[in-house]
Amino acid sequence: MPQDRERPDACPGAVDVHRAADGGLARVRLPGGTLTAARFDVLRRAALELGDGGIELTSRANVQIRGLAPGAEHELGARLRAAGLLPSPTHERMRNIIAAPLEDNQDLVDAVDAALCRVPGLADLPGRFLVTIGAAVSGLGGDIGLVGDALFLAGRDSGLRVTDPVASVVAAAREFQAIRGTAWRLSEVDGGVRRITAALGVPGPAVVAPAVIPVAPGPHGDRVVAGVPLGRLDARLLAGTPVRVTPWRSVVVPPGTDTSGLFTDPASPWHGVSACTGRPGCAKSLTDVRADASRWIGTPHRGSVHWSGCARRCGRPAGDVVEFVATGDGYEEIR
Repeated sequence: MPQDRERPDACPGAVDVHRAADGGLARVRLPGGTLTAARFDVLRRAALELGDGGIELTSRANVQIRGLAPGAEHELGARLRAAGLLPSPTHERMRNIIAAPLEDNQDLVDAVDAALCRVPGLADLPGRFLVTIGAAVSGLGGDIGLVGDALFLAGRDSGLRVTDPVASVVAAAREFQAIRGTAWRLSEVDGGVRRITAALGVPGPAVVAPAVIPVAPGPHGDRVVAGVPLGRLDARLLAGTPVRVTPWRSVVVPPGTDTSGLFTDPASPWHGVSACTGRPGCAKSLTDVRADASRWIGTPHRGSVHWSGCARRCGRPAGDVVEFVATGDGYEEIR
């Protein structure tokens, strides 16, 4: 069913920050999640010098810097622009591209990102707009996705097969912008997938199933995946290291990297456990969620577990998740 939004989405940006209880909150989009050592050091220093000293990893493989003093977003924006992390201030909130983190796809991500930013009208796409690239992330609910030559729409194989993936993503994005009205996501537009498919070509059978294939902590060939406890990275860590942020709140780093403060064992009790910000950072939270989750760590569990400080359940990962949602009188367990 179509959804009419009474207001634009309130997703924060790198310069248009959200005023949280602990100060300004900036969300820096990292299409594909890949950062050179130099660019990652820019983010680390910004978190240490302008924020609260932590870097939050999001479920879209972006990062957040919290605790910004009023006006500090201007200095942050200047640093990001100088480092090439803010190539299009007009389009920066819609630059959400998740890529399968162990695939060789960053060049394709960069080409898609640049092509989307070259279309002026796409600057008005919502901050919830999402592109996925690769089979391992195709089930994360992207508005538009690529799995080989298969074009995904609203998280499903559209039946369309493309020869120019970059142009096809741009064409689908332009069609979505033209038909979305006030909707934030393609799945909210009545008949949206059918309308975009008809505009782009003649579909064949939809045979590619969406998938979510998380990367487990540990060595993966010539790379190491290191989990970040509760998705909050101490900005003093990983100095001078190139990283690739994953949508599972972990980072891909070179072998031999000092991973102190992180975890590289899939049997770690931190693996698969996530949490929203909670108090004191979020005024809507009913409790200090991270502290509660940290005390719970070590309790036997299977699969993913997410802790939320209120009924909004922010940051919940995709897939089958056990949730602990604060009620003001403890937590409700939701399966």
